[in-house]
Amino acid sequence: MVTTDDVRRLAVSLPRTEEHLIRDRVKFRIGQIVYLALSRDETELGFAFPKEERAALVAAEPAKFFLPRESDLRFNWVEAKMAALDLEELTELVTEAWRMVVPAKVARAHLAPAAPPPPPAPTLAELRASAEVFNGFTAVDRSWLALREETAPGLDLSVAAHRTALHRWLNSWGCRIRYPREGEPDLFGAGLAAWWGRHPLPDAPLSRLTPRDISRLARAYEELAALPIGRRSLGPTAASKALYALRPDSVMPWDAAIADRLYGVRDGAAFARHLETGRTWARAALAEGGGADERTLCAGIGRPGISLAKILDEHLYLTITHAAARQRPGDSDARDA
Repeated sequence: MVTTDDVRRLAVSLPRTEEHLIRDRVKFRIGQIVYLALSRDETELGFAFPKEERAALVAAEPAKFFLPRESDLRFNWVEAKMAALDLEELTELVTEAWRMVVPAKVARAHLAPAAPPPPPAPTLAELRASAEVFNGFTAVDRSWLALREETAPGLDLSVAAHRTALHRWLNSWGCRIRYPREGEPDLFGAGLAAWWGRHPLPDAPLSRLTPRDISRLARAYEELAALPIGRRSLGPTAASKALYALRPDSVMPWDAAIADRLYGVRDGAAFARHLETGRTWARAALAEGGGADERTLCAGIGRPGISLAKILDEHLYLTITHAAARQRPGDSDARDA
């Protein structure tokens, strides 16, 4: 048997829930929408439940569940006898009722399993070892250097030629963004230009990003990943690489393998965590470097002219993506960065 205190404890732990006493009945709601209501004598609990499923619920356990009064049948609602519920069942009913009335994004954020702690920061010796392997890849920096030269002094997406250059560079990473045929609208270019106008990006080095900077980059990433480019959206890998191209000192990009291994998801919140991880690692590398500036540190690691954010990404690529690919027969070992 569960109690009113059990209901209250579960309900108030759920985001946006407010408790109200309405006509001598305790109710829990999100905004103006009630999703739990106790009877006046607190022996019965009404809760949000899909109308199309409640008949089966009541038929399966009539001693526990029953239909609401006739005037409430139009709502997604069912009733339960408190004495017949155990705590595990109550937890499920309360949580599912809450999920029906909050935005899906709020429910996902609250109910998603806690992200595992990030791996420890790589040492300078580990970064040097990764740099040595990475430098051995054929034409490792060719496409990046070509993009930088073509868009000097910096990538500016208000310029059509720069948007085209970014398109080619992303496809060189295997992003497979379709080029418009003659006479077709350039959905990618137009969407990119509009996105660029909405998102002034911070330009601080990764180690000095503030929480506000990271929040801005995560919002920009989330919108860019959802950018329509025909029958699909740009996607999380291309979005992170585009942000790196725009802010190479600030953004540690990711690919699907890295994001899935470290965070399990690739949404804006996970990208913010990725930047926080990168910031922690960048600070650790600079501290181990004894106060050397970033340019000197990167040269000492063996990647002169490449940002620390990218060096950290390359280490993740080698230890996660490349390592997994080597275990699968037929996969390429090279990466054109």
